Amino acid sequence: MTVVLYIVGIILFLIGISISIALHELGHLTPAKKFGVKVTHYMVGFGPTLFSFRRGETEYGIKAFPLGGFIAMPGMYPPEEATKSRHETAAAGRKGGAAGIVVDGGVDGTAGRLGEPDGAPDSTDNETSGRLGGGTEDGDAAPLRRDRKKRKGRLFEDTMADAREFSNQEIEPGEERRTFYALSVPKRLVVMFSGPLVNLVLGILIMAISLLGIGVITLTTTVQTVVECAVPASEAQQRPASEQNTCRDDDQLTPAWEAGIKPGDEITAIAGVETKDWDQLSSVIKDHAGERVDVDFIRDGQAQTVTVPIIATERPKVDDAGRAVLNPDGTPQTETQGFFGVGPVQERQSLPLDEFPGAVWDQVSGVFHAILTLPVKLVDIGEVAVGTKDRDAEGLVGMVGVGRIAGEIVSTDQIDVVDKAQMGLGMLGSLNIFLFAFNMIPLLPLDGGHIAVGLYEGARRRINRWRGRGLVGPFDTAKLLPLTYVCIGLMLCMTALLVYVDLVKPITLDAIFNSGG
Repeated sequence: MTVVLYIVGIILFLIGISISIALHELGHLTPAKKFGVKVTHYMVGFGPTLFSFRRGETEYGIKAFPLGGFIAMPGMYPPEEATKSRHETAAAGRKGGAAGIVVDGGVDGTAGRLGEPDGAPDSTDNETSGRLGGGTEDGDAAPLRRDRKKRKGRLFEDTMADAREFSNQEIEPGEERRTFYALSVPKRLVVMFSGPLVNLVLGILIMAISLLGIGVITLTTTVQTVVECAVPASEAQQRPASEQNTCRDDDQLTPAWEAGIKPGDEITAIAGVETKDWDQLSSVIKDHAGERVDVDFIRDGQAQTVTVPIIATERPKVDDAGRAVLNPDGTPQTETQGFFGVGPVQERQSLPLDEFPGAVWDQVSGVFHAILTLPVKLVDIGEVAVGTKDRDAEGLVGMVGVGRIAGEIVSTDQIDVVDKAQMGLGMLGSLNIFLFAFNMIPLLPLDGGHIAVGLYEGARRRINRWRGRGLVGPFDTAKLLPLTYVCIGLMLCMTALLVYVDLVKPITLDAIFNSGG
């Protein structure tokens, strides 16, 4: 049964990824169709197609590997003639608000794939699709492209030409104005940004369901346990394990125990300070070490007050995340603070609405910080891969690792159903916010790279108009293909490294719990 539940967890994770990717691509598809761009494919996943159907001019389908997706539309690589064109008036090539570039009496178009790194065919496709029967021109033995222009015989130029040719093959006569590059720059930015925006909105909605709907575990001011004696931390560490939870005759009794505080009592104020939550209660107690204070509480609906001495005791020092602060030799650091001797009741409460924007900001900014420090984290993962470093439970984890954790969450019997659902929602929400942040990196083939190109092109057009040079053609995106291939190669290497480490030295659910994550 555990194995079945483990598999169910992985399947649920893959379904969540697929839905997130599908909605991301739908974010691109909807404005593209609204603006009249021809969209030939809408695919979720990569690799062989498992299922597809055609509606109108668009083929919709699901591919074998649900780790990406794309929509295919003409115009991602403008033809070379269009990029070199210049006109004195911006109205010359516009129709219905689209900034088409007039070349030889029409608007040239190309086709490209949005969201798919492989914008050009492989070497075999290049060789077959780029020739016209192996013909020659003017006696030159160089093969011809479909546009009957000679190959230049140089890898860089031929690669750009092949990419343009491959992306142009699905454009029918008369459809030139329906290309992506024929859109105005603002409309192109809308198409490119809508995909990541969908993931951001989806991530925030999932966080709202988790934090506002299900709620968060909160430490209340209602007493759950009363501690009998106060033992300094340094002394407690020296006692045998069998005596860790027992009191000796000479141990000092806690103020709560002596005052007769009982489980179920709700503490409303200490030293005249109203205590609305456990953090506030703890802070007041720590600040009044060695002082006698009034403690107001409610028992069985009746308000009562007792005066107690808050003892000063040595307690383990913890950081903001609640983890013990250690000395260089590995022993816990301690500090003197006030001690009352009660433990709180834990309840699941909805996060206050005014705190939700801060929670969203913390999540989004945390993801961006993780991306900015990605090179350092990858170095750490490399050290883990070669065995010189242990895996950090709070470090970088790939899709395989997340899938394994999802399987453990569903299959474990140590977590109740509500907590399992909340942990699953947390993973899915974080994934969507990561997809938003990662796609905003201004490098091709990511959406942020296309957005950067659009912003550059818009600025260049404004500068040229200001200088009286007329409307210039679109930026030649094909010139960035070498950089695009480098980025794709780096992403593939990163993926392979994470897959290896996630399989060989995985992060387990127990390790996450023990780390406080």
